[in-house]
Amino acid sequence: MSRAVTSVERLPPVPTPAPRPSKTPPRRPKQRAKYEQRRREVVDIAARLFAERGYRQTSIDDLVGATGLQRGGLYHYIPSKRQLLLLIHDELMNPLLEQAEELLRTQEDPEELLRELMRVWVTHVAAHRDHLTVFNEERRLVESDPEWERLRRLRRTFQDMLADVLRRGVESGKFAISDLDIALMAMLGIVNHMSQWLDPKGRLQPAEIADRCVDLLLRGIRPRQAEPSVSRPAA
Repeated sequence: MSRAVTSVERLPPVPTPAPRPSKTPPRRPKQRAKYEQRRREVVDIAARLFAERGYRQTSIDDLVGATGLQRGGLYHYIPSKRQLLLLIHDELMNPLLEQAEELLRTQEDPEELLRELMRVWVTHVAAHRDHLTVFNEERRLVESDPEWERLRRLRRTFQDMLADVLRRGVESGKFAISDLDIALMAMLGIVNHMSQWLDPKGRLQPAEIADRCVDLLLRGIRPRQAEPSVSRPAA
């Protein structure tokens, strides 16, 4: 799982398209926007059912009942039940990558960049807990799929962005990190398991949770100040 990040290169945009539905989507902008919105709703409902019941225990009839669509209408939005796993991952990663890319382009201060990126990340996870749960628990079902390499590239791209933030901090002197791999894996471990315990309706908002996580991280990666000298009486 861990990859060396001491010389990470930013990856180009992923050219491979996401899974397509069984029918051609509308071409007119207004109809296309309505179609895409409905398809996202279908994917979100599938993520909730898969997270609650498991992929194998969720039938097409369950999806039909939960979405309110007929079978033909369901397949208008999705290619197959299996492809839903890939679409769920796309919904998990693509919006996050867009927001992270914007932050890396506009924010220069490493500490503020780390804090803002963590806020975006945790807020996104809070809104997509079911998607993250499905990926963590069902990923083996799609690792043999030809589309899996595309999904891996999406995740590697985001990991490279995180590594870039840490490296900027080291180069600016604001972070003191002896092992970038460990620091990166620690960040991924903190957030990727939040779906197991994070409650969007709990006492802390997602952005507040992100801030507390960053506070903990910064205590470990800020350069240590030199200990003040203590004058001792002459013997």
